[in-house]
Amino acid sequence: MFGDLKRFDNGIGSGFDWFRPWLDEIFQEGAADIRSVPRGSFPMINVGRTDDAVRVYVLAAGLAQDDLDISVQDNVLTLRGRRDALPGENESDRKRPCFRRERFDGEFVRAISLPEGIDVERAEARCHDGVFEIHLPKREELKPRRIDIQAA
Repeated sequence: MFGDLKRFDNGIGSGFDWFRPWLDEIFQEGAADIRSVPRGSFPMINVGRTDDAVRVYVLAAGLAQDDLDISVQDNVLTLRGRRDALPGENESDRKRPCFRRERFDGEFVRAISLPEGIDVERAEARCHDGVFEIHLPKREELKPRRIDIQAA
């Protein structure tokens, strides 16, 4: 029925055939599409701030609390650790051509600048199902204070 339908080569696309391998080579190290995180950006993080504290959520599925080292020095929060390859995956599996590989494994370090006035002595971290919550309270003297207005 569709035997007479053929792909027509109009010559336009063939001129750009050299471009595809070049783009593939460039994006092999970085993000494959706009929803991907660039390589080396593991673990993903969310950072929020309130009047009382800064909260950092570290999204690190597959990591146990012993796999992540959290430290603060000079208002820089550093996340350091290692994520192993998937169970059963060996080196020969990794050398085979792969359609897409997004899961990062190996050593990682992320550093996040924090605002001034963090009370590092009262910092806390919790882990639940691969999500680490880091609570960094602000020093008392830097918290906003409400001033009551007295009648004259």
